[in-house]
Amino acid sequence: MSTTTTRGVAQPAPAKVSKDRPRRGLRGSSTFNFWLFTGPFLIGLIIFVFVPIGWSIYLSFFEARFTVTPSEFVGFENYKLILTDADFRGSLVTFTVFAAFIVPATWALSLGLALLVNRLTFMRAFFRSVFFIPTAVSYVAASLIWKMSIFNGVRFGLANTVIGWFGVENIAWLSNPDPPWYWLVIVTVRLWLQSGFYMILFIAALQNIPRELYEAAAIDGAKRGWQTFWYITLPQLRATSTAVILLLLVAAYQAFDEFFNLLSKATWGQPPLVELYKMALGENQNYGAGSAGAVVLTMLICVVTLLQGKIMGFGRGEESK
Repeated sequence: MSTTTTRGVAQPAPAKVSKDRPRRGLRGSSTFNFWLFTGPFLIGLIIFVFVPIGWSIYLSFFEARFTVTPSEFVGFENYKLILTDADFRGSLVTFTVFAAFIVPATWALSLGLALLVNRLTFMRAFFRSVFFIPTAVSYVAASLIWKMSIFNGVRFGLANTVIGWFGVENIAWLSNPDPPWYWLVIVTVRLWLQSGFYMILFIAALQNIPRELYEAAAIDGAKRGWQTFWYITLPQLRATSTAVILLLLVAAYQAFDEFFNLLSKATWGQPPLVELYKMALGENQNYGAGSAGAVVLTMLICVVTLLQGKIMGFGRGEESK
C-alpha cells in the first residue's frame, strides 16, 4: 500500500472511491417489478370483473333470451320491465327488512365480542380464533346445517327440541311465511358467519386507541364502564364503525346463498339477487332483463354507499369533524 509523507510522518494514501454501477436486470427495474407482481392481479380483475360489468351494461339494452348474444336493440325496455316487475320490487322490500335486522345486529355483536376479547388477559388468541373460524365456513354449508339440523321444523331439530322442553309446540321455521320465523333462521346464520370478521376489525381499532385517554378520563373522575365507552371508546371507533356499516350494507344487497338454500322452494322472502337469478337463469332465461336488474342493483348499492358515507362522515379529515 502506497503512502505519502507529511512533515516526515508517513500517511496512508487516500483510498480510491469506486463508483458502483447501477444494478440492471430484475432487481434494478422497479417499474418491471411493479408490473411483475401486480400484472396478474390486474389481468384477472379486467377479465373477471371489468369485462363482465361492461358486457352486462351493454347486454341490458338488447333483447337476449336463451343466449348471451344480443339480438335486437330495445333501449330501456329491459329497465322498464325490471322496474315494473312486482317480484323484483318486492325483493327490494325484503332487502330493506333484512338490512334493518342484520346490519345493527352484526355491528353490535361484533363490537361486543371485540370489547370482551380485547379485555382478556389470558387465552386472547384462542378466543379470537374461535370467533373468527366461522368466517372460513361456506355459506352454502352453513345454510344447509341451519336448515337440516337446527331449524328443520320437526321435533328432532335442535331448535324444536329446546323449545319443547318448555312445552312449546314444534314450529315450521321455513315452511310458513306467517308468522315469518324464517327471518330468525336467516339472520342467525348470517350473524354466525360474519360477526367474527368484523370483530377482528374492531379489535384492531381498539388496540389503536391511546391508553392516555382512559388515564386522563380516570383523573377527571369518569367511571370505568359505560361512561368511558360512550365518551371515549365509541367516538374513537367512528371511522371503523362507518366502514363496517358500509361493508354490511353492501353484503346485505349481495345476499344470495343463504336465501337460495334456505328458501329455495318459497315464492316469498327472496332478495334481489335471487329474483335476478330466476329471471336470467329461470324458464325464460331473459339475460337482457337480468342484466338490466344487475345494473339497477349496482346503482342502488353505489347510491346507498355514498349516502351512508356522507351521513357518517366517511373520509373526512379530523379537522372537519
